[in-house]
Amino acid sequence: MPTLTSMSAPTHQAEAVLEVAARYHHVDVFTDVAYAGNSLTVFVDPPHLSTAQMSKITKELRHFETIFLTSAAVRGTVEARVFDLHEELDFAGHPVLGAAAVLHRRSGVPPEEEREWTFVLAARTVQVTTRGDAAGHVSALLDQGRPELIHRASPSDRPAIAAALGLAEGDLDPALLPEVISTGLKYLIVPVSGQDALARARITRPDFDAFLAGFGAQFAYVLDPAGIEGRHWNNDGLLEDIATGSAAGCVAAYLLRQGLAAGGERVHLSQGRFVGRPSTITVTAYGTPDAVVRVTVGGDIAVVGTGSLHVLPPLEPQ
Repeated sequence: MPTLTSMSAPTHQAEAVLEVAARYHHVDVFTDVAYAGNSLTVFVDPPHLSTAQMSKITKELRHFETIFLTSAAVRGTVEARVFDLHEELDFAGHPVLGAAAVLHRRSGVPPEEEREWTFVLAARTVQVTTRGDAAGHVSALLDQGRPELIHRASPSDRPAIAAALGLAEGDLDPALLPEVISTGLKYLIVPVSGQDALARARITRPDFDAFLAGFGAQFAYVLDPAGIEGRHWNNDGLLEDIATGSAAGCVAAYLLRQGLAAGGERVHLSQGRFVGRPSTITVTAYGTPDAVVRVTVGGDIAVVGTGSLHVLPPLEPQ
């Protein structure tokens, strides 16, 4: 009778001959421990991939977003393309921070020494600073530049905004008005009154895209200013985001504009509690309430693992 060793040997041999088509890194962003925060896959200098192939890989891996980097460790300048489960994104915060942490670990930077990275994205070019410690833990800080105030809602807009989010007008913070702010993506920041309102918030309008467009916004971010905690969903309301880096910079600007944070003050924004993935985003706005000159968004990144693709999606006919 064959032994267990002899029976299993052919399986190991078969696995050994599989070729690696592309390698990736799996990290969790905005957390210092694995299996929390916002998960991400990072491809560093993969083989040439079409847009359709990158989209299919992202959907196969099923993380919220995947980022593909080229020219990675050459000049500290990185060309990056970001995909979520639906489309390619012009800009996204947590993929850039997670990717920078991966590059930092790969580059062998000495502990406590900072490294600067330039990410060239579809919508804009941004700067990221990374730092690691002797244990290999890495944090990253993204400079999102000067935020833009797109629109300030009026008191008469409050009932419709509240209803679109499954809330009553009284659930909105009575002292604050929603504003649309952008650091690359346009978010309607909706301040609510307390954690109960935040817990009940949800997208209820089937035409939420069109509703937001009426305010000049692309997305909405519901914020409890007292608890410094927020929530964000895809516009169909079916999927809640764990930690939204692109919105966090807008929140930083909003807090400074409303006098809820001082210029240069580091604020810890919580998100992800309602989906079991607690995340902490460190945000800072610089300037004054009347003139916010720039915002930064940062956090810790936990390395979960690495993986390999043995097969790439086929190229689609031209």
